[in-house]
Amino acid sequence: MPHDTSVLSTPATLKIVIVGHVDHGKSTLVGRLLHETDSLPEGKVDSLREVCAKRGMPFEWAFVMDALQAERDQGITIDTAQIPFRSALRPYVIIDAPGHKEFLKNMITGAASADAAVLVVDAIDGVQEQSRRHGYLLHLLGLRQLAVVVNKMDAVDFSRERFDQVSSEIRAYLAEIGVTPTEIIPIAARHGDNVVARSTATPWYAGPTVVEALDGFRAAAAPTDLPLRFPVQDVFKFDHRRIIAGRIESGRLKVGDRLLFSPSGKTARIASIESWNREMPAIAAAAGQSIGVTLDEQIFIERGQIASLIDAAPTATDLFRARLFWLGRTALSEGRRYKLKLATAEHIVTVEKVERVIDVTDLASVSNDRVERNAVAEVVLRARGPVALDPFADNPRTGRFVLVDDFDIVGGGVISAEGLSTQCGAAAGQPADITAVAHKVTLRERWLTNRHKGGILWLTGLSGAGKSTIAMEVERRLFQKGYQVFVLDGDNLRQGLNADLGFNAQDRAENIRRVGEVAHLFAQAGMIVVTAFISPYRQDRERARAAAPRLFHEIHVKAGVETCEARDPKGLYAKARQGAIAEFTGITAPYEPPPHPELVVDTEALDIEEAVEQVIRYVERDMQRDDEAAVLPPLQPDVAL
Repeated sequence: MPHDTSVLSTPATLKIVIVGHVDHGKSTLVGRLLHETDSLPEGKVDSLREVCAKRGMPFEWAFVMDALQAERDQGITIDTAQIPFRSALRPYVIIDAPGHKEFLKNMITGAASADAAVLVVDAIDGVQEQSRRHGYLLHLLGLRQLAVVVNKMDAVDFSRERFDQVSSEIRAYLAEIGVTPTEIIPIAARHGDNVVARSTATPWYAGPTVVEALDGFRAAAAPTDLPLRFPVQDVFKFDHRRIIAGRIESGRLKVGDRLLFSPSGKTARIASIESWNREMPAIAAAAGQSIGVTLDEQIFIERGQIASLIDAAPTATDLFRARLFWLGRTALSEGRRYKLKLATAEHIVTVEKVERVIDVTDLASVSNDRVERNAVAEVVLRARGPVALDPFADNPRTGRFVLVDDFDIVGGGVISAEGLSTQCGAAAGQPADITAVAHKVTLRERWLTNRHKGGILWLTGLSGAGKSTIAMEVERRLFQKGYQVFVLDGDNLRQGLNADLGFNAQDRAENIRRVGEVAHLFAQAGMIVVTAFISPYRQDRERARAAAPRLFHEIHVKAGVETCEARDPKGLYAKARQGAIAEFTGITAPYEPPPHPELVVDTEALDIEEAVEQVIRYVERDMQRDDEAAVLPPLQPDVAL
């Protein structure tokens, strides 16, 4: 077939992933498909036949795809392979994914980039555990175009009855996960039946061949047709220019466009488009291009932000649902923190809730707060601050993420639209008609004037653990050293700002939310604010952290219920035991200790003086270990942060 060099008339390449249980014939199908469409290099089949003869092995079409010696030796696919072929309609890339459970991560890698899928099921074995797992993972990854082939029909004498049985089983399973196969095709891949040419062995089958089914898939929307998503990879300074560099993942941009950077909400117009080795400056760019842009305003932009057009921005939210597959050796559990990587951004996220763990063998929902290795689950994740993202169904390039633990990728998944904030391009939950005031004094300038950095020291622990005592003494000591410092205490705030709140769960959450916002304002003013609150729920503390994630320092003032009750400085435990105080933390209400605080102060092991000294040392030594230290001038030893 002559190659058409016309860009306009060349159809887009469709990526197809082939999945299924081990030994059900995936690689055999692909090898036969390539042979039947004359897509193999000349002499490939003859050379493989010769190799098989020398090794005393029968020739298998699977060897066309099994490039690794280990794959030929063991007869299984280990790694994901990609190879192009072309039908009469359009070009394809076939992704042959491993079926063995041990290589599930490789299967996921292959399927994640596909536009459609073919699920291979053995006519003898029917739907197996790995068939179900792969089917659910395709659903998890958002693939909705799926054809099923029932292979090895020659082994059941092309029985229509057996085909109908397997088809019913497949349809019932897929229906439970909301997937309807476009076709279910009886084939014998070894002999080519119904792969490209219609087989005379299945006169009872009137549907399409495998190639015809592939040609029936819809091409995915071209990246250029999706809304602009330009993740910032880095910011470089050349001569007088600040160049914001990155790769356009979707959409288009041009000089003069006003960009919105999410989640910061900052905007500016494109002044120029910079690229290497171009004689003439570019005036426009599109998805797939790596470029730099300069802006008409000098706004502060960081790696990880996503540029878009104002009228089609990504969602910015700190709380979202996700469907994920778990590959970590240690189970995912509620309350654990992981690093989330999405485009060029990295965020610390906490597993707020494991909503469902799916048993892929029967799709039963298991009530559990843990997700074991190779399991799939639907979870709620909370970040410390707003994350710019899209539902996977709207834009796969900014709707897919991975989770990292100790530098290892332990899981990955896709963003679900369910429960997402509708706010676009600004901090989650902020009404669209509210605009943040741009201060003329920067945080760095406040630090320079104060001669120390600001931040939030969030003391949490049981009543009687020593929070208020430590907070007040830390305030006194820091003030004597020259710090701008102030304590926000629970009892004091409930006499004024929060006087309208009670002590039920909802009011307690609102109490902490207000405190977090006030503490954030203090920190933005360049001060050190010390809070002393029981703040028993991890979720509420994480929400407070999200208000100022880079300035937030969680300190667990640790003491057991027995110790605190023995101290009982306000007589509250005695009242709680008598039933005079309902929902008292540690007695009739839970306390969720921080899983990963910045500092633990154990007041069972330390006296007050030692505990205060530990906090002071943290402020002076550890609290300020970040890149901002370079902006501060040398300070006197007694006020060095």
